[in-house]
Amino acid sequence: MKLRSLAAGALAACLATTALSPAMAATKGDQDATILIGHRGAAGVAPENTLAAIDAGSRSGAQFVEIDIQLSADGVPFIFHDNTPARTTNVAEVFPGREDDPITSFTWAELQQLDAGSYFSAEFTGEGIPHFDAVADALNGETGVFIEIKSPANSPGVEQVVADYLATDPQWSALEESGKIEVLSFDATSNKKFAEIAPEVPLQQLVGTVPSESELAEISAFADSFGTNYRTLDEAGAQRVKDAGLGLGVYTVNSAEAAQASLDLGVERLTGDFPREIQRHLKGQKIFPSNNGVVIGDSVNDVPGNDLQAETGEHVVLSNTGKRTIDVSGYLVRDAGNNLLPVGQGYVLEPGDELRVYTGPGTNAEDAYYNGGTANVLNNGGDSLALWTADGKLADTFSN
Repeated sequence: MKLRSLAAGALAACLATTALSPAMAATKGDQDATILIGHRGAAGVAPENTLAAIDAGSRSGAQFVEIDIQLSADGVPFIFHDNTPARTTNVAEVFPGREDDPITSFTWAELQQLDAGSYFSAEFTGEGIPHFDAVADALNGETGVFIEIKSPANSPGVEQVVADYLATDPQWSALEESGKIEVLSFDATSNKKFAEIAPEVPLQQLVGTVPSESELAEISAFADSFGTNYRTLDEAGAQRVKDAGLGLGVYTVNSAEAAQASLDLGVERLTGDFPREIQRHLKGQKIFPSNNGVVIGDSVNDVPGNDLQAETGEHVVLSNTGKRTIDVSGYLVRDAGNNLLPVGQGYVLEPGDELRVYTGPGTNAEDAYYNGGTANVLNNGGDSLALWTADGKLADTFSN
C-alpha cells in the first residue's frame, strides 16, 4: 500500500475543525476522527450533482463532498451520475426521443440546455449540469472533494483529464496539495490507470461487497482505501479491509442508526445524502431540531405477493411520537432515487397514532392513505427515506 496521503503528525490533528487527507485512519468508535462526505453534494436536500447540492454539502459541516465526473461527446468534463439523462433532467422536453441515450452522447452545448434541478422540486428549477471546473468555485470553507470517475468506459481518457486538472488548474491543484482530493471508482481498471498517471493522488476502490483477502491484497497494490455498501458490511469484512492496510468507507449512510452501526464496525468514512444531519449525530446534537414528533416508524418494502397489490402492498408507516395533534396533509416521503410518496389532504395524527402511506391502490381510511401508483417504489433490499413537511422542512430520515 502506498499510503500516498499520510503525513507526519497528521493523525494528531482534529478532523472536526479542519479538512485533512482522507487516508488518515480513525480508531474504532472515535467519532471525532470520522471523515464525513456529502454524497453527490448533499443529494438528500438538493438535486444531486448540481452546484446547489455541492453548496449544501459544503456548508453542512462535512469535510468532503463527493461528485461524479463524465465526459461529453466533445470531451468536456461534467458532473452527472446516471448513464442516461432520463431520471434527473427534462430531456424528454428538450430532446424528445433521447431520454435513454447515453449522457456521454450529448455535446456540452446540449447538456447546458437541460434542467437538472426541477425533478427534485420547483425550488431548483433552472439548476444545470455543472462543468467540472465550476465545482471548486462552489466550495465553501475547507471542504475537499471526492471525485468519482463514473462509467469510465463511456468517457475514454477521463482519467487523464482529471489528473491534468489536479496538476495544472490552480484551484484544483491547491486542493490536491492540501490533502483535500481523493479519486475513486468502481472500475478497477480505471483506478489502476489513474494510479499510474497520478500516483501522488489518494485513490479509493469501490466494491458493493467486501471481497476476499487475496482480492483486497490486489486492491491495496494500487489503492489507499476501500469503499462499500454499508448494508453488506459486517465485522469480518471490516477486519479484512483493515488487515489489507486499506482505509474503510461506506455509502450511502442516510440515518443516524446506519451511521452509528457503521462506526461501531470501525468505519472511518461515512458518505451520505444528508451530511448536516449525520454531522449533528456525530456531535451528539438533536438531529432534526424542528421535528414536531412525526417520524418514519417503519418501511414495509417487501410484502408477501405483489408489492403493488391492492390494500396490502408496500408502504411506509408514519408515527406521531410527540404530545401534540399534527396535521400531516401534504407531507412527503422521498427515497434516495427521488421516488415520492405524498400524503393526501385531511390526515391528522393524534399522539401515538400511525398512518400507513401506500404506493399502490386501496381504500383510504383514517390510518391509511393510498397513492394508487402503478410502479413499486421501495427497494426490497433496503431503502433510505426522508420525511418532509408540507412546508418543505426535512423532518426525519430512515434506513432499513
